[in-house]
Amino acid sequence: MKDFIEFIAKHLVDNPESVSIEETMPNEKTIEMTLKVGAEDVGKVIGKQGKTAQAMRTLLTAIAAKEGKRAILKILD
Repeated sequence: MKDFIEFIAKHLVDNPESVSIEETMPNEKTIEMTLKVGAEDVGKVIGKQGKTAQAMRTLLTAIAAKEGKRAILKILD
């Protein structure tokens, strides 16, 4: 899952080297991912009215559901 979100984010931004993802598991059934990108690329990852970010969250939720887990994606400024 982490690699998938990283792949998408790196292809959206101008500076792919600035993309990093932290993955934590607050409990057995939940995976929390924090996506960090460069300040100039935050808008590209979020998209107009948050549509790109919502699409990434939807895909992440589908992947996590296959494993019987819940996924949360946070995007830091």
